[in-house]
Order: sequence, then C-alpha cells, then structure tokens
Amino acid sequence: MKTESIILISVWLVTSGLIFIIPKNKRRIAIVAFFFNQIITWIAGLLVVEYHLLSYPVRLFSDINRSSFTFEYFVYPVICGIFNAFYPNSYNALYKFMYYFMFCTILTIPEIFLEKKTDLIQYIHWTWYWTWSTLCITFFMTRAFCVWFFNGLSKELE
Repeated sequence: MKTESIILISVWLVTSGLIFIIPKNKRRIAIVAFFFNQIITWIAGLLVVEYHLLSYPVRLFSDINRSSFTFEYFVYPVICGIFNAFYPNSYNALYKFMYYFMFCTILTIPEIFLEKKTDLIQYIHWTWYWTWSTLCITFFMTRAFCVWFFNGLSKELE
C-alpha cells in the first residue's frame, strides 16, 4: 500500500473520531458549519484546481473530481464544525484572533509537509500563506453564517 493511501485512510479515521468530541448541545451548530463550509470549499476547491493553482495527484474519486474530496468535503468541514462548536464567544478579541490563528496554523503545517513529502497535494502557483489566508477567510465566513443562521438562538452560540 502506498504512503499516500495510508495517509488518506488515517486522516479519514482520525477525522471520524474527532466528530465525537463535539458536545451534544453544540452538534447543531457543528452540523450547520459543516454543511456551509462544504459549499464554500466545493466552489473554492474547484476554482484552485481549474486555474492550476494546486493539483492533487493522488486523491479519492479521481475520475470525477480534480479537487481533494478528503480535505474539501470531509476533513476541513469537520474541523470547521469543531471550530464553531468550541468558539470562544465570551472572550476578548485577542483571544478570538488567537483561536483563528491556531486553527489556521494547525491545518497549514501538515499541508506544507504533505506538499513536500507526498503526492497528495502539489503547489503550482500556490504557497502556504495562501492556504493559511484562505482557511482564515473560510473560517470567518462560516462563523458569520452560523451567527446569522442562529440569530435569536443565542444559547446555541454560547
């Protein structure tokens, strides 16, 4: 079995396990964040591969889609659900900034490693800071959508 296949299987297993850390009272917000983030990453993922900014030489469903099904449709949306479920509403702006910074950095560092050491992702006209920036923007967009969606249900966002 190739290294890339082992990594993909491992990522699916670990991410599936992460779903269980979401508390029951936060599952609705995590689900809304998950589905909204899938919409964003579906569009963005297709754009970056169609404009040859990134490529995914080894990926699931390679005959159907040139973007990374694993990251765009499962891993990142799950992480975004966790991000929103544990979002520090009652903390100050610096703490919230650090929360965004931490999540974006934790997702960017493994991507840099995967780009350098595997065929799971290949930067063409892309770099790590584009990844970090787009993650931050999509986290912000998903958070804004969740706040809007649950407007009036402030207990859901606490």
